[in-house]
Amino acid sequence: MPPDSAMSQEPDIHAVDGWTLHEFAEVTSTNSLAAHLPPWTAVRAVVQTAGRGRTGRHWVSDEDGLWFSAVLPTTGDTAPWSLLPLAAGWATLSVVRSLGLPEARLRWPNDILVGRRKLAGILVDRFSPGAAVVGIGLNVSNHPEKTEPVLSGEVACLADLVPTPPSFAALIIRLLAALTREHSRLESGDAAGLCRDLDDAWCHRKVQVTLAGGRGAIDGHMDGVDAAGALLMRDASGEVRVLPASRVELLREIFQT
Repeated sequence: MPPDSAMSQEPDIHAVDGWTLHEFAEVTSTNSLAAHLPPWTAVRAVVQTAGRGRTGRHWVSDEDGLWFSAVLPTTGDTAPWSLLPLAAGWATLSVVRSLGLPEARLRWPNDILVGRRKLAGILVDRFSPGAAVVGIGLNVSNHPEKTEPVLSGEVACLADLVPTPPSFAALIIRLLAALTREHSRLESGDAAGLCRDLDDAWCHRKVQVTLAGGRGAIDGHMDGVDAAGALLMRDASGEVRVLPASRVELLREIFQT
């Protein structure tokens, strides 16, 4: 196991509904630590010192947020697991909505937003063929904009949206149950059911997609996702572009003024 600030600590270890949960005060990244743990293990940290989002972007992981990673098995046919990032987003969204936020929504591939403000983000890493690490960052009563003022007006937290946010333990139990449910759905081959749920969770509006590798940007209208989880975007000519996540550096929603 590689060096990490967590390694100088003895974690609190709990059994949670078929999962083993390791809790630390501080780590560099829960995803990096979870990479060396077996399936059905989860890691939670009070603080991350090097949290990250998609394409390596920095993720503010201050105290009073939920920084959490879960290891899921991805053995057998590889096709269903291409949808795991979307399934993890749907699992997280279902938990957030159950807290009394029916207006919460997904921004492709798996950001959780309330209005225009980001409440949670998900990062799925594949460190080995047989397992995937699902990292979830959820703002609970922390305020990332105090650490990075550039985030002012861009982020939301549960404490400002619901009267009494659940405890971290209760949130973890709900998230692990939702991830287990969606993992079972993919394992059973019900990709179509997931895609139907996702179609109701997207905000089908105009978007601008910045392509990876410096290949420019495309403006168009989000049409949903295909059976492999790739973004379907209709451009100005009416052509539907199929854009796998690996080709997309950034998706920006275009709000009408």
